Amino acid sequence: MTIEDRLIELETKMAFQDDLLQGLNDVVAKQEQSIDKLWQANRMLKSQLESVQGPAGESDAPPPHY
Repeated sequence: MTIEDRLIELETKMAFQDDLLQGLNDVVAKQEQSIDKLWQANRMLKSQLESVQGPAGESDAPPPHY
Protein backbone atom coordinates (compact mmCIF):
# COMPACT_ATOMS: atom_id res chain seq x y z
CA MET A 1 0.00 0.00 0.00
CA THR A 2 1.48 3.30 -1.07
CA ILE A 3 1.57 6.47 0.97
CA GLU A 4 -1.00 7.99 -1.41
CA ASP A 5 -3.37 5.04 -0.83
CA ARG A 6 -2.95 5.37 2.92
CA LEU A 7 -3.59 9.09 2.72
CA ILE A 8 -6.76 8.54 0.69
CA GLU A 9 -7.93 5.93 3.19
CA LEU A 10 -7.31 8.30 6.11
CA GLU A 11 -9.12 11.14 4.34
CA THR A 12 -12.07 8.85 3.66
CA LYS A 13 -12.24 7.74 7.29
CA MET A 14 -12.00 11.35 8.43
CA ALA A 15 -14.86 12.36 6.13
CA PHE A 16 -17.06 9.59 7.57
CA GLN A 17 -16.13 10.61 11.10
CA ASP A 18 -16.92 14.26 10.35
CA ASP A 19 -20.31 13.22 8.97
CA LEU A 20 -21.01 11.06 12.02
CA LEU A 21 -19.96 13.85 14.37
CA GLN A 22 -22.26 16.32 12.61
CA GLY A 23 -25.12 13.84 12.82
CA LEU A 24 -24.56 13.34 16.54
CA ASN A 25 -24.34 17.09 17.05
CA ASP A 26 -27.71 17.50 15.30
CA VAL A 27 -29.28 14.86 17.54
CA VAL A 28 -27.92 16.52 20.69
CA ALA A 29 -29.20 19.92 19.55
CA LYS A 30 -32.70 18.51 18.92
CA GLN A 31 -32.68 16.77 22.30
CA GLU A 32 -31.68 20.02 23.98
CA GLN A 33 -34.62 21.78 22.32
CA SER A 34 -36.97 19.00 23.43
CA ILE A 35 -35.67 19.15 26.99
CA ASP A 36 -36.12 22.94 27.06
CA LYS A 37 -39.72 22.55 25.87
CA LEU A 38 -40.39 19.91 28.52
CA TRP A 39 -38.95 22.14 31.27
CA GLN A 40 -41.11 25.02 30.06
CA ALA A 41 -44.21 22.81 30.07
CA ASN A 42 -43.28 21.54 33.54
CA ARG A 43 -42.98 25.08 34.88
CA MET A 44 -46.30 26.04 33.31
CA LEU A 45 -48.07 23.00 34.78
CA LYS A 46 -46.54 23.66 38.19
CA SER A 47 -47.71 27.26 38.04
CA GLN A 48 -51.22 26.20 37.05
CA LEU A 49 -51.33 23.61 39.82
CA GLU A 50 -50.20 26.15 42.41
CA SER A 51 -52.83 28.63 41.25
CA VAL A 52 -55.52 25.97 41.69
CA GLN A 53 -54.26 24.42 44.93
CA GLY A 54 -52.34 27.25 46.51
CA PRO A 55 -48.63 27.27 47.36
CA ALA A 56 -48.93 24.57 50.06
CA GLY A 57 -50.40 22.08 47.58
CA GLU A 58 -53.74 21.87 49.36
CA SER A 59 -57.06 22.95 47.89
CA ASP A 60 -59.84 24.65 49.85
CA ALA A 61 -62.36 22.06 48.75
CA PRO A 62 -62.99 19.12 51.07
CA PRO A 63 -61.90 15.67 49.91
CA PRO A 64 -64.48 13.84 47.76
CA HIS A 65 -65.37 11.32 50.50
CA TYR A 66 -66.93 14.05 52.78
